[in-house]
Amino acid sequence: MKIIKSAVQELIDATVIDVEASFTKGMPSFTIVGMVSTNINESKDRVKSALLINDFKFPPLKITINLSPSEISKKGTHFDLAIALQIALFDEQKLEFGDYFFFGELALDGTIKDTSHIFAIVLSLAKKLVLKKVVVCEQSAEKLANIRNIDLYVVNSLNSAIEFVKSDEKEKFIYKKEQKKYKEIEIFDEKYFYDTNYLEDFKDVLGQDMAKYAALISAAGNHNLIMEGSPGCGKSMISKRLQYILTPMSLDEILEKAKLQALDYKDVDFTPIRTFRNPHHSSTKSSIFGGGSSNAKMGEVALSNSGILFFDELPHFPSNILEALREPLEDHKILISRVNSKVLYSTKFIFVAAMNPCPCGNKLSSIKECRCNELEIQRYKNRLSEPFLDRIDLYLVMNDSFNDNKNIVTSAELHKSVIEAFIRQKQRGQTELNGKLSDEDIKKYCILDEESRDILEKARVNYALSFRSINKVLKVARTIADINGNEIITKSDLLKSLNFRRR
Repeated sequence: MKIIKSAVQELIDATVIDVEASFTKGMPSFTIVGMVSTNINESKDRVKSALLINDFKFPPLKITINLSPSEISKKGTHFDLAIALQIALFDEQKLEFGDYFFFGELALDGTIKDTSHIFAIVLSLAKKLVLKKVVVCEQSAEKLANIRNIDLYVVNSLNSAIEFVKSDEKEKFIYKKEQKKYKEIEIFDEKYFYDTNYLEDFKDVLGQDMAKYAALISAAGNHNLIMEGSPGCGKSMISKRLQYILTPMSLDEILEKAKLQALDYKDVDFTPIRTFRNPHHSSTKSSIFGGGSSNAKMGEVALSNSGILFFDELPHFPSNILEALREPLEDHKILISRVNSKVLYSTKFIFVAAMNPCPCGNKLSSIKECRCNELEIQRYKNRLSEPFLDRIDLYLVMNDSFNDNKNIVTSAELHKSVIEAFIRQKQRGQTELNGKLSDEDIKKYCILDEESRDILEKARVNYALSFRSINKVLKVARTIADINGNEIITKSDLLKSLNFRRR
């Protein structure tokens, strides 16, 4: 029996599927088995049309297509090509499909199309070293060409695919394309890429020097940031520009970002610009963390991995969402459990939030009068619990004065400082940036001089700092030291870090 290899996406991983076929005497019929979904069953009509239009005989037999293993639920139209090949070549018993994987949806005229899941499937299997040779259409190949260590063969129609299978010169089907070049740096034989096209620039932000400095620290070390200030003082402007000055991305991170985009049914891009997700405060808990009645689906927390998760109007988010954020902010992962599935998502994002100082927003304003009483302000602030705020690295109170606009700083200048700090972290041998360091790594990399140790001890007593708060202070101080080019954390670095703690 001839077997054609394909695969199916299961949550965030892929599983190899063998497409088998049997042709037996009996009443002519066409059946697809193996726990298949509706869109796979619909492929019977697409396959039959593609074969008949291209002058292939549809066998007058009982045709059974099996997608094995049968206990795995399967969905997706990318099985069309493998099913059509099994039927078109049913009488070619000596043909072997080897270790080639076939993916593609068929149009009614036999043209092969790309589907949203093909990239995610191939990337998952390539990472597990399961797959080496892939047969797809040119549209799919343009995306897949970014994945390392796989050979791509292009077939744009059913006739072309049959010609490929029968050909002894498969090299002529190999896909070759020049990839877009980005600026890169190499550290310990690992390449990191970055883009210098700043669609939104920090030069547009008037004043707010401290906020820009906080954004620089956040970007350089992957630190969580909350900005509190009156409406219109620049909180959202800074948050949206932060995306373009983040640290360079490795090829694996770029591919992982593209995989999440594919699973989210978005257009896949391979730019070294990290993700920016900003859900509205009316979003449901399932849309933020993932969910579904039976299968666990990704939410904003998983989709923002390696990028930014931005919450505007932070106190207006429901308390159950804010409290549930504590685990992904602390452990950098989240487990979603459902009846039929359990999936662990990585959540190494930068959490950025903006909030007003009071319900009316004018408490810190120099030109408008606050209309809130003390009880309303306290109730507004109490929406953010201490355990939640304890997971924030940088807390900044912003004024609404724009008179200090002499120091214009551009995104290019900030990005240069971020890259220099990033290089210092990687050259120390850190696998994670400062904001995501483990307790063991903090002891190893966040080294204080003697004067700084005394200051930290006094701060611990005077500000009643928790163990987590001390670690946050050390990680921020380590990033400030990297920005300043200091090998160990100095008094100045530590004092600046303490200045960003919430009072």
